[in-house]
Order: sequence, then C-alpha cells, then structure tokens
Amino acid sequence: MNEFFNWILGTVHSVDPTLRVLLAALAMLFETSILLGLIVPGDSVVLVASTAVNGPVEFVSLAIAVIVGSLTGESIGFWLGHVFGPRIRRSKLGQRIGEKNWVRAETYLERRGGIAVAISRFLPVFHSLVPVVVGTSAMRYRVFIAWTIPACTIWAVTYISVGAFAAGSYRKLQGQLQWAGLVFVGIIAVALVVIFLIRKAIERRESRHMDPADTE
Repeated sequence: MNEFFNWILGTVHSVDPTLRVLLAALAMLFETSILLGLIVPGDSVVLVASTAVNGPVEFVSLAIAVIVGSLTGESIGFWLGHVFGPRIRRSKLGQRIGEKNWVRAETYLERRGGIAVAISRFLPVFHSLVPVVVGTSAMRYRVFIAWTIPACTIWAVTYISVGAFAAGSYRKLQGQLQWAGLVFVGIIAVALVVIFLIRKAIERRESRHMDPADTE
C-alpha cells in the first residue's frame, strides 16, 4: 500500500513547483469564474498540489497563488455581470444553472449584502454565481473585493493545510507503519467530511435568507 502512495505523492512532487503553483491558481480562476465552478474541480487540484508542499515558503507561495487565482476568477465574474448583465442569465450557460438559483442568489445578496459575498465562497454553485449577481447590483467592486478577500484566504489556507498535513503525516509514518497510507486517506476523508458538514450547516442557516418565499 505504501508503495502506491509513494508513487502518487512522488508523481505530484516531481512536477516543477512553479508549474504546480500555476496550475492551482488557474484551477481556482476557472472554478470561481462564471459557472465554470460547476465543471472545474478547483478544490481537488489544490488538495493534490498541497501534498507536495515542503516548508513554509512553498506553503505561502501556494496559498498566495490560490488566493490570487480565486480573486481573479471572482473579479472576472463580477465584471462579466457588470458589463453583460441579464444577457448572461438568458444565455444557454446561464439557463443551465436554473432560474431558481439566480433568484435565490439575488435575494440572498439583497438581504445579506457583503456577508452574502463572503459566505458564498463556501457554498456550492453560489461561489461562482454570486460574483456575477453582485456585478449586476449596486454594490461597488471595492466593497465586493473587501468581503471576498478574507473568505478566499480562509478557504485557501484550510485546503492547503489539510493536504500538506496529510502528506506530511504519511511521510513521517511510512517507514514505521505498513498501513501509513490509510492515515493519509483517513486525514483527507475526515477533513472533507468536516468541510462538507460545515458547508451544509452554513447552507441550512443561510437558506432562509436565500429563499424569496420567506419573509424577514
């Protein structure tokens, strides 16, 4: 089993560090851009890239790249919404996401303002939809970016920490335990379950602010 994980981690580590960082940044740019978050698994790319992190310099470099990629993608979404507005919503790509989700995103932003921008980064679908909706609203870009920077930072540090910790724990144990690979998988699995449960809790808590049928 350890040989298999050695091969996986070794393959990731063999990729040029600059290329790894660039790929992670591009993955996040595409994930947070208009609707591409539905098909680009940015979180998976970041987790894989983080398993090759070796030391604080690589950690910080990857974190900065992921944050910049996320902010760039969200900024693209904002400006697309600002320039093209309803045309995106009426497009085939916009229709795929469903009118209900567009209305929920608009309602959520109207009721929660900047908080909706920050929280949406942790919610499926909404993390790529809300920036576009914000672009069509009266919220200024500087307000939008001020709310999304801390959210993107928390997201990036969390995912990179999980991947780096899991890989680091495996490397320390691989010479002592035959089933060290299970430790690696276990750490990733537990972290993903915790993240999923936190997301669901946030979604349940915020759903009353998203549903236009509800009243304050």
